[in-house]
Amino acid sequence: MTNAYVDFAANAFLGLGLFLLLAIVLSSFFTVQTAETAIITRFGRYVRCAEAGLNWKIPFIEAVDGRMSLRVNQIALTMETKTRDNVFVTIPISVQTRVRAEKAYAAYYSLSDPEAQIRAYVEQVVLGHVPGMTLDEVFASQSGIAAAVKHELDVDMAGFGYEIVNVLVTDIVPDAKVKSAMNDINAAQREQVAAAARGEAEKILVVKKAEAEAESKALQGEGIANQRKAIIEGLRGSIEGFQRTLGDASAKEVMQLVLVTQYFDTLKSIGELNKTNTLFLSHSPAAVQSVSEQILQALSGAEKAKG
Repeated sequence: MTNAYVDFAANAFLGLGLFLLLAIVLSSFFTVQTAETAIITRFGRYVRCAEAGLNWKIPFIEAVDGRMSLRVNQIALTMETKTRDNVFVTIPISVQTRVRAEKAYAAYYSLSDPEAQIRAYVEQVVLGHVPGMTLDEVFASQSGIAAAVKHELDVDMAGFGYEIVNVLVTDIVPDAKVKSAMNDINAAQREQVAAAARGEAEKILVVKKAEAEAESKALQGEGIANQRKAIIEGLRGSIEGFQRTLGDASAKEVMQLVLVTQYFDTLKSIGELNKTNTLFLSHSPAAVQSVSEQILQALSGAEKAKG
């Protein structure tokens, strides 16, 4: 009975030892995810970096001190500063960083707060550039500010194991009153351009209208001249025919006949127009005779003046 108990105890201790040994062996294996690295230390001292996949460490001697992501990390910062023309602006900046796999040791042990360190470098660069620019220059130099920040961070953060993938200046935000004033200035400038364009268009219309009116007057005058010429030709033909028919008719009689004919033609033309104003005329043969005598006297005076 005693020997059986001893054998059972020995087997139990052996099984427990094998189980503990198996547990220790299994616990020495660990996995590292893709785009990640693990920091391995031996009694607190850095030994190596474990890559993605299944890895092994010496039990009780080595330990996984920490893990670091190798993915691109974006840090959103907001900088506030003053421009050369004394305008306070807020500049949102996005910094995209990544840990260099070959410098994971420096990235893990060099900086206690990488984001705070990057923020300090960004503030240094922004405060060194923006105060020397006007507000308009700041708006026009967003890419220049981003390039300057990236260049400075590339130089300073490379020694700490960080790679600066990109720096983005996403906006320039001045004070609300300054923004409103800028919008008013822009609107006034655009209104000035629009007013100049409208004035130029009106000038063109006036010039074209004057040219058309001048051309119309010229054509109208030419038409009147042709009309008068045709009237004169017609009158001359009528007078010649009248004198041939009545050989002893005097020039005075012929003129009176022509004037009577023109008088009635004028009355006919006035009556045909629907927009003619009211006219008061002395309508009698004596009135026509008086007009003819005045015209003949004027013609006689002109002939005597020439003679």
